[in-house]
Amino acid sequence: MTLPTDEGPDYTIVGYSEEMLESLMRRNAHTNAAYLLPHLIPRQRLLDFGSGPGSISVGLAQAVDPGRVYGIDREESQVDLARALAASQQQENAEFLVADVTSLPFEDGFFDVAHCHDVLMHIPDTEAVLAEVNRVLKPGGAIGCREMIVRSSFTYPDYGVIGRAWDMFEDMIATDDGHPNMGKELKTQLARAGFINTRATASFDVYSTQEEVDFIYGIATQWFLSEEMFETATQYGASTEELSEAIGAAYLRWKDDAGAVCVLAFGEAVAYKP
Repeated sequence: MTLPTDEGPDYTIVGYSEEMLESLMRRNAHTNAAYLLPHLIPRQRLLDFGSGPGSISVGLAQAVDPGRVYGIDREESQVDLARALAASQQQENAEFLVADVTSLPFEDGFFDVAHCHDVLMHIPDTEAVLAEVNRVLKPGGAIGCREMIVRSSFTYPDYGVIGRAWDMFEDMIATDDGHPNMGKELKTQLARAGFINTRATASFDVYSTQEEVDFIYGIATQWFLSEEMFETATQYGASTEELSEAIGAAYLRWKDDAGAVCVLAFGEAVAYKP
């Protein structure tokens, strides 16, 4: 996601730092789209909107092979990364292009399935996105969404302050007209968009090994607690210098705690176009 621009929908500020890109590249279809995989069959045509660097897309392409996956993202650098990843894995049935999800370059009823991961939470106009996805799906086509529930995510031990970092993140998304707890809202949003037979589930991404704890610490210190993000959070009224220093000290303590764990909560849903 990028800073808001005058073209297309606004996206909450998360950026494309080295740490954030590493986080995106850790995602894969078997872990992050496990709820959707049972609904995929060979020869389907699948839209992966907001596909980012393509790490989930290539797994979806394997599931529908010899069908085809079209990954779209509005950020050209992400599309380039996705193309390179697909090429390195010889996943020739995955195609990536720069496009806006509110104005897709596909004809009506082009796809059997649509998928997104942590996309709807960053786009203010959920209705417009789902209406456009509905348009390009065939009757009977499926949509699968996995979106974060920030309020149900946590870092432990908290030391009485790390939870404020989660509050700060939630406030920043909401202030930027995003939906920090979209994972809770999926069934409602899909029903409003005209989808039916929705099955909602939930799951967690858990970081608990020392390597995973070190990774989360790197994300926290090099991205979330960076000078750029601090200035943004302060501008949004979500942080102060004292709070930022306290959170930084707590994370430094957390990374060496034998009980350290970080849990990200997600809501998931699969629904169908009538």
